[in-house]
Amino acid sequence: MTKKEIEELVKFIRRSGVSEVTIEQRGFKITVKNQPKHPEQVFTHVAAAPSVPALAAAAPAAAVAEDKPAKKGDDGIDESKLHAVKSPMIGTFYRAAGPDKPNFVNVGDEVQPGKVICIIEAMKLFNEIECDVAGRVVKVVVDNSSPVEYDQPLFLIEPK
Repeated sequence: MTKKEIEELVKFIRRSGVSEVTIEQRGFKITVKNQPKHPEQVFTHVAAAPSVPALAAAAPAAAVAEDKPAKKGDDGIDESKLHAVKSPMIGTFYRAAGPDKPNFVNVGDEVQPGKVICIIEAMKLFNEIECDVAGRVVKVVVDNSSPVEYDQPLFLIEPK
């Protein structure tokens, strides 16, 4: 890596809010850590252990909590039956190959495994991200030109 590439990496990490990145290439390894200017303060409260009868009374309530209702997003979509296509890396998310090009996919489009659905730019490399399931695009989770984290959902797909 050149000095300029390292400087660009540091700038990207600061903008995206990522806390740590490690890159390893042919005998070269670099780890960049971003520490917040004002670290969060964490306060904990330790409660006394409840008595055995209190635990017995709490058990039925815990059993009811395990029956999860259908998880609905802010837009009313039942996300429990959808497949999330997740980012395989950190970078910048793009829905199209260029500003004057059409989006790779839109809500309602049918997709197959292997179809390119977006691009993630990482360190000046444009990586095509392919769909990993057959189905219909239900939601685009990330805004165009937004920074994304590793394993962050990008699209919600209704599997066939």
